[in-house]
Amino acid sequence: MSYINSIGFYLPENKLTNEDINKSHPEWSAHKISQKTGIDVRYITDDEELSSDLAVKAANKLFENRNIDRNSIDYIILCTQSPDYLLPTTACILQDRLSLSENIGATDINLGCSGFIYGIGLAHGLIETKQVENVLFLTAETYSKFIHPDDKSNKTIFGDAAAATLISKECRSDINFKVGNFVYKTDGTGYDKLIMRNSGMRRENIEDQGLYMDGKEIFRFTSLKVPILIDECLEVNKMKKDDIDIYIFHQANRFMLQTIGKRAKIDQDKLFLDLSCGNTVSSTIPIAIKNAQEKGLLQKNGKILIAGFGVGLSMGATILTID
Repeated sequence: MSYINSIGFYLPENKLTNEDINKSHPEWSAHKISQKTGIDVRYITDDEELSSDLAVKAANKLFENRNIDRNSIDYIILCTQSPDYLLPTTACILQDRLSLSENIGATDINLGCSGFIYGIGLAHGLIETKQVENVLFLTAETYSKFIHPDDKSNKTIFGDAAAATLISKECRSDINFKVGNFVYKTDGTGYDKLIMRNSGMRRENIEDQGLYMDGKEIFRFTSLKVPILIDECLEVNKMKKDDIDIYIFHQANRFMLQTIGKRAKIDQDKLFLDLSCGNTVSSTIPIAIKNAQEKGLLQKNGKILIAGFGVGLSMGATILTID
């Protein structure tokens, strides 16, 4: 058994508002952007500010606000697709920058919008097999650095952020989230629907255009496959839709989330939307959980179905029970 004990997050200081985007792209009014995405503002890193910097600030904020002993951490996982280097592993750098014990494991996972689910699953597995007791799971992304200045579509969606989540063997705080059973899905045939070409070892004879997203195909994938994922997640956890108090999905954009909710036949009042800082990739779910908690929407014994989906194409889901 494992528990999510605490969540903290950090947003960069710079803001990119719909009005700012409108100045660069007059054909897109601020109102149109808001109506289309549900996003009014994104937080953007400075040129020299990296994912590791965001992760350090999110982790330190978590340690200080929740009075967590750094020496209690015995594994660190970083989920990012914008690491400091191809090698070494950025999680190893974070071990030093966060002044954590040398007697810990440290690894990166390269996943995007489903990354929070996968990271929780890995931490859960480490704890269940008695390898560790306390995992610091960090999600940090700076997608804004990948976006071409003329790419008005992706510019309206993505923001930068980091979240820090403590997953432990035992309850350590006033509100804990017991981790349930997982469902994972992968469709690698769609790998090129959300991609950064020429960003790794494979070189392609095409002009670099930064982050590329086939919005129509991503929407088709999520709107058709996520409802199935939800049903299978409920099945492996021996629950029904009525048993779930709140659904917290990867916060892609408002239209996509509402479409998934309708196709999955979810009560719209139970579908939590939190687009206050844009699509922050692997950090959207922990940020949404934290904000839902601060709004008083998460009650003892309540059940949360969380699901991530996107780049890969990759999906995952599980159910959290509030303890």
